[in-house]
Amino acid sequence: MNIKERKNILVTCGPGLKDYLLAELEGLGFEIVSSHAGGVVTRGSFIDCMKLNFCLRTAYNVLYLLKEFRCGSSEALYRQVNILPWENIIAPEEYLCVLSRVDTWSINNSMYPSLKVKDAIVDRINKKTGSRPDSGPDRTKAVVNLFWKEHRAWIYLNTSGIKLSDRNYRKMPHIAPLRESLAAGIIMATGYDGSQDIVLPMCGSGTLAIESAFIGMNKPAGILRSNFGFKHFKVFDKQIWEEIRNDARKSIDAGALRKRIIATDIDKQAIEAAKQNARTAGVEHLIEFNVCDFADTEVPEGAGIVVINPEYGERLGELEPLEKEYKRIGDFFKKKCAGYTGYLLTGNLQLAKKVGLKACRRMIFYNGKIECRLLKYELYKGTRQTPDNPG
Repeated sequence: MNIKERKNILVTCGPGLKDYLLAELEGLGFEIVSSHAGGVVTRGSFIDCMKLNFCLRTAYNVLYLLKEFRCGSSEALYRQVNILPWENIIAPEEYLCVLSRVDTWSINNSMYPSLKVKDAIVDRINKKTGSRPDSGPDRTKAVVNLFWKEHRAWIYLNTSGIKLSDRNYRKMPHIAPLRESLAAGIIMATGYDGSQDIVLPMCGSGTLAIESAFIGMNKPAGILRSNFGFKHFKVFDKQIWEEIRNDARKSIDAGALRKRIIATDIDKQAIEAAKQNARTAGVEHLIEFNVCDFADTEVPEGAGIVVINPEYGERLGELEPLEKEYKRIGDFFKKKCAGYTGYLLTGNLQLAKKVGLKACRRMIFYNGKIECRLLKYELYKGTRQTPDNPG
C-alpha cells in the first residue's frame, strides 16, 4: 500500500455539521468530491488523512477508501475483501475492529457482514504470516469500516479510531455536556475568529469556551490526542507524523486572541470542572471564568458575540420553571448585550418564544438525538421587545 496514493476520503460528521466541515476542508485546500448529511467526500492520500485527523474540528471520522466493488452476497463480500493485501496493512500482533453499515436485501443480521469482513482479513493475514490478529469491539486500535448499500460495497481504513470529537481535554464533563465537535460547529456558526469579545453565560463544563479559544488561536483540534487509528496500520510513518504535527503547531497564534473570552455559570462545581478542562487543554489563561447568575455576567462595551445554552426540558429540567428563565434571557440580551450578536441554543422553540426577540436566523444542530436550533439575534442599541416569537 502506497501512503502517497490519492483516493477518496470520506470524512463523517454529526447531523447539522456538514456545512462547517465543508468550510474546514476547503480552508485546508482539499477538493470536494461530494457531500451529504453525514459527511463529505474529498480526495487525498493516507498522509492527508493524518493531517485531517490532527486539524479538523467538526469531523467524527476520517475514512480512507481501500476498495469499492459490486457485492451481491456475503460470499462475494468475503472474496473481495480477502484478496486485498492485508498482510501489508495490519500486523498479526495488532487488534482489529470492524464496523459495518449495511442496507441490502440479502442481509438480515447487521452483525453478520462485520464477521465476514473480519474473517476475510484475519484469514488472509494468517495465510501470509502464520498468525492472526485478535479482534473485537475495541475502537482504539486498527479499525476497518464496511458500507454496503444494495449491490455496492466500500471498504475503508478508519484513520481516526475513536471519534475525533473526543479531544482528550474533557476530564470533568459535569452535566449533559456538549460534544466537542458540536461546540466547535456552534462557535464557527457565530463567525467568531478571536478578533471580538465572546461571552458565554451558562458555560457548564466549558466546552464552548475551550473550543472558542482553540478557534481563536488556530490551535489544532487533535493536538491533545495521542492515539489515532492511523497509528495502528503498518503504513504509519512516525517521521511524517511528526512533520505534520510540527507544521500545524507553527500556525498556532495566541496573539490572535485580541479580545476577551468570558465564561460564567451559577454552579461552582461547573466552573471548577470548566477550569480543569481548560487547564488540560492548555487554554485556562485565555478564558475568564466566573461563578455568577447568567444575568450578572460581565459584557464588555462595544460589539461582540454572546452565546447561551440553557436547559430546554428534554433532559435536564421541567418546562414551567424554564419559561421564566427564558424570559430572563431575553431581558439579559436586551438590557446588557446591546450592540452584540446573540445566540441561543435550544431544543424547545416554545420556550424560545419567551425570549421576546425575533431571531434573524435559525440554524439546525443536534445535541445527541435532540434536534436543536441555534437562534441568532441582532441586539441593536435600543432593542425593543417584540411579540413572543422565536423567528
